[in-house]
Amino acid sequence: MNIFNKTSEIKAKYTFGDVLGSGNFAEVKLGINKETGEKVAIKIIEPKDDEDMEVIEQEINILGSLDHPSIIKLHEVFSKPNKKKKGTMKRMYVVMELATGGELFDRIVEKKNFNETQARSVVKQMLDSLVYMHSKGIVHRDLKPENILYANKDDDSPIKVADFGLAKIYRPDENQLMLTMCGTPGYVAPEILQPKNKKDGYSKEVDMWSTGVIMYIILCGFPPFYEKTQEQLFRTIIKGKYSFPSPYWDDISAEAKDLISKCLTKDPMSRLSAAEALQHPWMQLEHEKIDDHNINTEALELYQTKQKFKRVKNTIIAVGRLQIALKQSMGWNGEDVSKGVAAIAV
Repeated sequence: MNIFNKTSEIKAKYTFGDVLGSGNFAEVKLGINKETGEKVAIKIIEPKDDEDMEVIEQEINILGSLDHPSIIKLHEVFSKPNKKKKGTMKRMYVVMELATGGELFDRIVEKKNFNETQARSVVKQMLDSLVYMHSKGIVHRDLKPENILYANKDDDSPIKVADFGLAKIYRPDENQLMLTMCGTPGYVAPEILQPKNKKDGYSKEVDMWSTGVIMYIILCGFPPFYEKTQEQLFRTIIKGKYSFPSPYWDDISAEAKDLISKCLTKDPMSRLSAAEALQHPWMQLEHEKIDDHNINTEALELYQTKQKFKRVKNTIIAVGRLQIALKQSMGWNGEDVSKGVAAIAV
């Protein structure tokens, strides 16, 4: 990863194109390398204060330390110093790999025909990336369909895990735990929502819970935990109770359902690790033993439409917002986090 201190250098190297997305303090534009013609995503960030800067630097440090085929790659960073406040940045340009294949659920709905073998391929790539991340002491903390992208439009396109805005570096050798309440309702693990006490935290197991939720939705088109109100949703997740209702799950293999169950285990210490999940019978099952009927994507399309509507209403998923929602709906008392961190999907 290259880091430059002059914004003039990025303008000399890249041509800026259309806006691909925007968030609380960042905008993502298409960039084209003038020399090679390579297309990239350029995240333009204008930190408002030192707290924003700290979060941005953490995301850059995490992405810069990762090099895996199923994780969005960070190429280089350009920055413009703030002349009014020495030691701070007025603007940053984060140049990343461009994924053009669309979000996971959008792509599945678009394909119309999606089967269990294809679902297994997606899950395997997710697990591979998690084994790599966790081995480096990095927890994503916001795995969700919007953050699982396809690299390109090809039928056999690999996936790319994106958006490390809520990711955290921890020290697994020291049994270090995380305490910040963050994530996205519906995908967040129960130990984040309701720690046993204020001193209890959580670890990498939260990523496996989110993986179980994504896997569940891929295979049937709706989430395992879904309630009319946020309060009911949180309570259902904390209880960890869900089912595999008929007829939606009738043709899905017992092995797939077993792996989901071992990811959606309430006790994080009993939950499968990413490495263990890769060795699960479903991942090892011969293709011929899987009933590759087409999974009904109509339910997924309806669910995705509802999710997009919610995203229009609430464009920022943040540290602190989940905590505030919990306080309002459940009377949870914990340490306040006064400022949010925008999660932007390219």
